[in-house]
Amino acid sequence: MTEKRNPIIIGVAGGSGSGKTSVSKAICDKFPHHCVALIEHDSYYRDQSHLSFEERLKTNYDHPFAFDTALFVEQLEQLIRCEAIDIPIYDYSNYTRSEKVKHQEPLDVIIVEGILVLEDERLRNLMDIKIFVDTDDDVRIIRRIRRDMVERKRTLDSVIDQYLNVVKPAHHQFIEPTKRYADVIIPEGVSNKVAIDLIHAKIETILHP
Repeated sequence: MTEKRNPIIIGVAGGSGSGKTSVSKAICDKFPHHCVALIEHDSYYRDQSHLSFEERLKTNYDHPFAFDTALFVEQLEQLIRCEAIDIPIYDYSNYTRSEKVKHQEPLDVIIVEGILVLEDERLRNLMDIKIFVDTDDDVRIIRRIRRDMVERKRTLDSVIDQYLNVVKPAHHQFIEPTKRYADVIIPEGVSNKVAIDLIHAKIETILHP
């Protein structure tokens, strides 16, 4: 009987403000005695150093074309082969990739999190468990407003304008349809303790067959 590959790859998708990161961290917390890594798809935004700053500002970060998913797939395959990788670090102030990287060793469980991690078939094929965090639009926009106004010092009008013109259309065109690929759909995110416990139990069966 063929042994299960190691590490285990878990994909966590969902719209902006859905609670993906909280769900991912809750899963991590369930394994205090195992080595778990969380890798964000956002780290793989395309390098835009060849563009002017004005051109970089026009990038739609909710569109699949904004991501260097080919590199993401390549590095996940390296982790599956138990090879270490250097994860890109994105410089949000300059809207391009930083010269710095984050070294990542292969661990027992690798959680990949992002709005579009279930959009690309190549990524899905590497995942042992695919999760979609499903949260109502009104809850997500309220969370986004709070985050952007407090953490990013943006005005209410700018947050709402971006949401209506970019975030919401991209969600319904690219993100929401990927729910059909999920093995597990978690309504209301991290507050759904039953779903978190079920995912924990499933991962345990893979780690200890």
